[in-house]
Amino acid sequence: MSEALLGFFSLASRLKHVHRAAFTEGRPENSAEHAWHVALIAVLLHPEVTPAPDLGQVLSLIAVHDVVEIEAGDTFAFDEQGLQTQAAREQAAAERLFATLPPAQSARMHALWREFEACETPEARFAMGCDRLQGFLQQVDCGAPAWAEVGLTKARSLKRMQPAIDLGAPFAPMIEALYERALELGLMRP
Repeated sequence: MSEALLGFFSLASRLKHVHRAAFTEGRPENSAEHAWHVALIAVLLHPEVTPAPDLGQVLSLIAVHDVVEIEAGDTFAFDEQGLQTQAAREQAAAERLFATLPPAQSARMHALWREFEACETPEARFAMGCDRLQGFLQQVDCGAPAWAEVGLTKARSLKRMQPAIDLGAPFAPMIEALYERALELGLMRP
């Protein structure tokens, strides 16, 4: 069992090499940096949510949610072609990656990944809100070159951000502040 876990830990470190559509310090952000940032946001926003979701479960969901990108790659939120195959690619990656673990850990990883994707539990909805907030913030912070490439409008962006906005405080006011900043900086069209 410990050999399988060590092998998976090494495999999981490949998430550090999966590039995202946002930049940090002049280079592409990687998915591991993204997951760390999402976790930090969750820790800081958790006390602001009533009723508070289970933070341990939230952090577990965040730690697992993008592991499938090791094989499936990151799909940019506004890549219409990539979005058409994302679910199938990620499901296949989950099957392959989690199968490298002992049965109990494999089942746990599958369950966490599916819970995040389904976004039905309070913990998954909170984790999703943190994930969406981080991605939006990172694009605003880096000048949103990926948004410029697709000519992103606020209306198109709202389709992705509305589930996080619908969570209310603390997400809605923070996301609205980011929209104001993005529009003021010309990072998206109204």
